[in-house]
Amino acid sequence: MNELRAERLQVMLSPEELAALDDFRFKHRMPTRAAAVRELLKLGLAGGGTDGAAGVKSSDYGVFNRGPDGHIQSDAPLEAEED
Repeated sequence: MNELRAERLQVMLSPEELAALDDFRFKHRMPTRAAAVRELLKLGLAGGGTDGAAGVKSSDYGVFNRGPDGHIQSDAPLEAEED
């Protein structure tokens, strides 16, 4: 398949999101992260997805729920959740 891919998309991922992407990639024996992202896009678009609302920020759309502070950079390790 010779598809024209003229657009570049840059996406910032948390370490957990990147690990989930790599897990998906290796589980499905995909050659690259880009191929895994395209497959996940195809699956997500076929699944219906969600509708955005006014005032919704990009950081509200994460793979994992990171709490009220959203996605933040920190040198400190993530605290374990207590029951």
